[in-house]
Amino acid sequence: MHFVGVTTPGGPSNLSVMVAPVPLPKDGEVLIKVHAAGVNGADLREREGRYPVPAGAPDIMGLEVAGEIIASGKYCSRFKPGDLVCALLIGGGYAEYAIAPEGQCMTIPDGVSVVDAAGLPEVFCTVWTNVMDRCQLRPGETLLVQGGTSGIGYAAIKVAKAFGANVFATARNKVKCDAILRFGADCAINYRAEDFVDIVQTRTNGRGVDVIVDIIGGDYLPKEVSLLAHGGRLMIINLRGGKLAEIDFGHVHSKHLTITGARLRPRSIAEKSEICRSLETHVWPKFTDGVIVPETHAVFSFANAAEAHQLMESSNHIGKILLTP
Repeated sequence: MHFVGVTTPGGPSNLSVMVAPVPLPKDGEVLIKVHAAGVNGADLREREGRYPVPAGAPDIMGLEVAGEIIASGKYCSRFKPGDLVCALLIGGGYAEYAIAPEGQCMTIPDGVSVVDAAGLPEVFCTVWTNVMDRCQLRPGETLLVQGGTSGIGYAAIKVAKAFGANVFATARNKVKCDAILRFGADCAINYRAEDFVDIVQTRTNGRGVDVIVDIIGGDYLPKEVSLLAHGGRLMIINLRGGKLAEIDFGHVHSKHLTITGARLRPRSIAEKSEICRSLETHVWPKFTDGVIVPETHAVFSFANAAEAHQLMESSNHIGKILLTP
């Protein structure tokens, strides 16, 4: 099979199409003929050699795919060869064939193409487990999403609005702010021209927000802690802006705050399978009803994977970037 990989860690130009044997499914696993694979920030850091890959993960990048099941190992009973699925992977998605635990495979929502479906598993699993499960976002509460046009940002806005929350989201320019409003957010904040703390405090009459999804970290963290309402929850999904910050923990003490963080990739197959079942139960019907729709920015062939990574690094995209064999 062909796959996208690197011989030497580095920039996007180090990506090339290579050849490897087709993997064989073990017990509880399925083999998927990949129609498309999602591009995620973790792929860029893995390409650079800066990502802590979990033990047992394939050497090939790629955390999500959609395609056709063509073989399965023992103890697989839910899907059969010929079924179209999207799947959450521990790695190996940038290839013509990929292995997934059967539990991490999901039906494709009605009305969603198999290519667009490749951009759903990673971001919607991340948002569901962190925002809805861990932070328990409830109808009528207020959510602030940092980076509202990223894959995580788009999924967080769509899920939060679908389940009755009010949403603020930030972006770096007017085009991205317009996209945030198109996603359904109640307020888009241009962080280069506006102070998100001032905007949120004004719009909430000084109350603040109940939940914050942060993919930045660094200097954002003390501002976010100060902005949380009583009983607020800060969910740290990424720390691209830095791992260290000076925070006034008096806010945590006096306002009964929760600060937490999580990574999806290292979790067990059982945990990730449970998240996938939650998506099929609670989120996939929102696609069928048209409440949530895919947001695919661009699709690149494997041969043009370097362009896909360059676009991701530029942050000029809105929504998901996909690769196709």
